[in-house]
Amino acid sequence: MMRRVAAAAIGGALAVGAVPVVLGAVGFTGAGIAASSLAAKMMSAAAMANGGGVAAGSLVATLQSVGAAGLSTSSNILLGSVGSAFGALLGGAKKAPSSSPPGGPRAEGDQPGENVPQVEPPKLPLGSEKHEK
Repeated sequence: MMRRVAAAAIGGALAVGAVPVVLGAVGFTGAGIAASSLAAKMMSAAAMANGGGVAAGSLVATLQSVGAAGLSTSSNILLGSVGSAFGALLGGAKKAPSSSPPGGPRAEGDQPGENVPQVEPPKLPLGSEKHEK
């Protein structure tokens, strides 16, 4: 239970904290769109598709607004809630037991599919055989 609570807290904090870092890394900064960045390429594509300007409310405009001013309180709450739910989901997941060490050497005769008993399918009577009564 505590593991799930901790994972939820970490997931929420990471979700809220990662947005400004990621946006800054791709070029949406407080000082504007960084030159030669992914954001600059996105803005150029949006401007060419829109006749020379970036439309208000477009993805590029929204990301630049968030990069410059940050997210609103309600957006941070929503993002934190989603991150917390995802963190709790991952924190509660149980790791499947491993049957053999991953990537480890296998003994001779220990290959997948070996040492598995082979079952022969039942033989069906053919139409040309006569049935006894």
